[in-house]
Amino acid sequence: MLDVLTGFVGELRAAGLPVSMTEAVDAAEAVHHVPLEDRQALKYALASTLVKSSAHWKAFETAFEVYFSVRTPQSASGQGQSAEGDGEEQGEEGQQGTEEGAGSGGGGGGDTLSAEELAEMLFRALLSANDAQLSALARRAVSRYAGMEPGRPVGGTYYLYRTLRNLDLDGMLRRLMARARQDAGGELTPLEERLARDEFQSRLDRLRRELEDEIRRRLVADRGAEALARSLRKPLPEDIDFMHATRQELADLRRAIHPLTRKLAVRLARKRRHGRRGPLDFRSTVRHSLSTGGVPVDPKFRYPRPAKPDIFVVADISGSVASFARFTLHLVYAISSQFSKVRAFVFIDGIDEVTRFFEGVEDVTEALHRINTEADVVWVDGHSDYGHAFTVFWERWGEEITPRTSVLLLGDARNNYHASQSWVVQEMRHRARHVYWLNPEPHAYWGTGDSILGEYAVHCDAVFECRNLRQLEHFVSELA
Repeated sequence: MLDVLTGFVGELRAAGLPVSMTEAVDAAEAVHHVPLEDRQALKYALASTLVKSSAHWKAFETAFEVYFSVRTPQSASGQGQSAEGDGEEQGEEGQQGTEEGAGSGGGGGGDTLSAEELAEMLFRALLSANDAQLSALARRAVSRYAGMEPGRPVGGTYYLYRTLRNLDLDGMLRRLMARARQDAGGELTPLEERLARDEFQSRLDRLRRELEDEIRRRLVADRGAEALARSLRKPLPEDIDFMHATRQELADLRRAIHPLTRKLAVRLARKRRHGRRGPLDFRSTVRHSLSTGGVPVDPKFRYPRPAKPDIFVVADISGSVASFARFTLHLVYAISSQFSKVRAFVFIDGIDEVTRFFEGVEDVTEALHRINTEADVVWVDGHSDYGHAFTVFWERWGEEITPRTSVLLLGDARNNYHASQSWVVQEMRHRARHVYWLNPEPHAYWGTGDSILGEYAVHCDAVFECRNLRQLEHFVSELA
């Protein structure tokens, strides 16, 4: 068990979860207080010691299902008992022997049952909500339909698809509902119809989970837990690449950014309150020493009071970098209380100030939607032209940059071979407090193809690779 737990903790760390040595020891101690055959109790005992963020739950659950997927001796010994009990429940001539065959053949070829017999037994198990029999039949269905081959580098999703396609759970649901109507005398009230459908759907969901678990157990037995966990590993929400996120991953990012903004705002506020000590305040020290007979027991210091910076965010919202710009604007505006003033500008080949869309808006997502639909950012053809956009920015708003202003330039600097007009960034640097460039592309891609980041980078204080929320959070915490 200790070896399994050690491998499990190693997989969590590899997936990006922050698991300390102390937490790993706590997890080992928690295992002593739960029955190992109760996987749910074991799962939540480990989660209570190893998971610190709800955003990490999915990664934890995936790793747990892999490392603790081996069937327990209790469940294996219970197969014959479940089949025998089901034979008595069915009460039909010759049915018991068939069910016992289903319960005892967890890994065989499944050739002792025809497809029709297996479907009929599944129907009866679902109808009677017999979970033990459902588990045995799920193993039989995987043996018959999944077509699993040792050593074949195919994911569990493929095997699950093949099994479900042959079982036809939609057709099974229709049969179950027809049987429910028949038992009720022909018709169900709308409420009874809804309750029956929800109940049968929950039983079908359990069957699907049983199929997934069985496929996973067989993959672990074939490849090993470490190899399977590596193939199933998905990035945490804070590590998802803005440029290549799927629709589901973008939804995960949107959910993750709300708690992130609260945490970051608190951290920045604490950073301001508890800044580094300044020089000794001699007068205050002497005044406070009077209460201790002139002995300066409690020296006083002058604490620096750093001014909150003004922020100008100038973001490219063309093509794939639009997601990066959206999340950056979202984060900066969500913690705008930590800055003196925040102004936002977006561009493609034209540029527009969009600060007005954020005024009086409680949900930043609404402002971002208005930016996408209402901002005037197209000048000629809607292809990125950094040179023209920066020139217009400088002509219209350049004089409003002050020594308190930090300018954030967001984009991949892919300029479609137009003129860079890098002198604008140079002028910004002369007038502003800081000029930073955030690029969502990997560092290795900078300066390749039509990327002209190098022409701008020489005039910036720093250029940061900013491909995910973790990197973005780190930069913003440094900015304030």
